[in-house]
Amino acid sequence: MSEIPGDLKFLKSHEWARVEDSGQVTIGISDHAQGLLGDLVYVELPEVGESVVAGTAVAVVESVKAASDVYSPISGTVVAVNSALTDKPETINEDAYGEGWLLVLAPEDMDQVNELLSPDDYAALLDEEDH
Repeated sequence: MSEIPGDLKFLKSHEWARVEDSGQVTIGISDHAQGLLGDLVYVELPEVGESVVAGTAVAVVESVKAASDVYSPISGTVVAVNSALTDKPETINEDAYGEGWLLVLAPEDMDQVNELLSPDDYAALLDEEDH
């Protein structure tokens, strides 16, 4: 099993959220998710300035196997997208928790972050999926 960074929170659908010092929240998909998808060949990102609602599709990642929606862990406004992924979507496969981030949100309600899974809870979820 891949290492799960301790500073992240997770959705059961394998998205992660990292609260930055600025108060903004960076979002991506977990290393587990990219492993299930296989080699990513395309990423569709939202527009900067777009409002997103927690639990709704905010991006799409496509692999040679399938296309998958990426759900927003929290509500907020998109303030940045990782446009480097347009030319190099495989960055998510190589560094899901680092350079493979998808977007940054200015959160509407920071309390939503507290409702997400802790790294330990996410690890337990992955453990259950494997059995």
